[in-house]
Amino acid sequence: MSEIKAGGQKEVALECRELHKHLGEGETRVHVLRGVSLKLYRGEVSAIVGPSGCGKSTLLYLLGLLDLQDSGSISIQGEEVPPKNDGEHTRIRGENVGFVFQFHFLLPEFSAMENVILPMRKLGRLNPKEMKSRAHALLNEVGLGDKTHRLPSQLSGGEQQRVAIARSLANTPGVLLADEPTGNLDVKNSLMVFESLTRLAKEKGQAVLIVTHNPDLAKKCDRILRMQDGQFT
Repeated sequence: MSEIKAGGQKEVALECRELHKHLGEGETRVHVLRGVSLKLYRGEVSAIVGPSGCGKSTLLYLLGLLDLQDSGSISIQGEEVPPKNDGEHTRIRGENVGFVFQFHFLLPEFSAMENVILPMRKLGRLNPKEMKSRAHALLNEVGLGDKTHRLPSQLSGGEQQRVAIARSLANTPGVLLADEPTGNLDVKNSLMVFESLTRLAKEKGQAVLIVTHNPDLAKKCDRILRMQDGQFT
């Protein structure tokens, strides 16, 4: 595994140890992840690169507690994630992990602000006034303060993805996971979305892990982790 610290002692936001994952059954069963270990540090942006099918997205889904590993362990914000406990996984994910996917997955009938408020409402820490204020501030930070009441259909692709970034930051997660966040965008919007994502995460001291096929964006990250056949090389 290649692990390069960006300088100085950093706080570990997420650590995984010896993750293994198989997919499929019988003769089609594939060993997708083969003992992957990784540390993510607060305030640092890491990129995972590698060929299609090497395990990048599978790893991201395990780290985000959207799927279960076959073996190995994951700790988030110093708390070891208990295996096979859906309730605890939901709690830890809601409190500590933000996601940005290739497709924005905004609810089409909700405005930009309402989409950003959704994770806050689910977590239940803020009252309605506080949620609205935070959503407006986050949309301002991604350059959409004047479009808070627009529906996703009234926004461009790049704008929709920036709403998704604001939504991922709604609960101030310590860890932000992004799976091909610019995969559907042109060069200009890709750069804008990437810069919004990394700037905000660094300002807020979050650990960011981005899966990308874009070598130019990967080079802008603090670390590049290269994956091949379910392992870091």
